Amino acid sequence: MSNSPLDGITVAILATDGVEEVELVQPRDAVQKAGATTTLVALTHGDIQAMNNDVEAGNTFGVDRVVADVSPDDFDALILPGGTTNPDKLRTDSAAVDFVRRFVESGKPVGVICHGPWTLVEADVVRGRTLTSYPSIRTDIRNAGGTVVDQEVVVDNGLVSSRNPDDLPAFCEAIVDQFSKGASVG
Repeated sequence: MSNSPLDGITVAILATDGVEEVELVQPRDAVQKAGATTTLVALTHGDIQAMNNDVEAGNTFGVDRVVADVSPDDFDALILPGGTTNPDKLRTDSAAVDFVRRFVESGKPVGVICHGPWTLVEADVVRGRTLTSYPSIRTDIRNAGGTVVDQEVVVDNGLVSSRNPDDLPAFCEAIVDQFSKGASVG
C-alpha cells in the first residue's frame, strides 16, 4: 500500500500552444511524483508547442483529451500553467472558459501560475478571491473583482497561485498540499 499523498487523484492540466514549458512540466512532475495521474487537456487533438521564456520554441507535448470533450467531474484538481500566449488562446475558447468556470464552481482545487489567471478572469471566477500573478495581468484581476498580492504563493480556499517560474518550488509544494486535501475553491 502506497503512502503517496495524491494516490487516486486525477489532475487535469489545461494548456495549449504557447504554454511556458517549465510551468507545465514542473507542476506535472510534482503531482505525478506525489502519486497523481495527470491528463493534458487542450483545445485540439495532437501536440501542443511549449515555449521557453515565451519566445523560444521548447518541446511539444501530446494532448490526452480535448477540452470540449471533458467535464470537471472527470478530474479531482486542475492546473493552469502560464506563458503569455497559452492563457490568451484559452480565454478566447468558449469550451475552455466554460470548463474552467465549472471547475472552480465545483469547489475542487486549482493551481494557477504566471499569466494563467487570465483564463480565470475570463471565466469570471476571481471576484472576491485573493491571488497573485505575473505583474502585467494584475490590473485585469483587480478589474474582475479579485485582490492581488505580490507573494511567492497564495492559497485562497484551494486556489493556489504564483507569480512566475521562480516561484515554482513553492507553487509545486502548495498544489500537492492542497490537492491532497481536496480543498474547496468555492
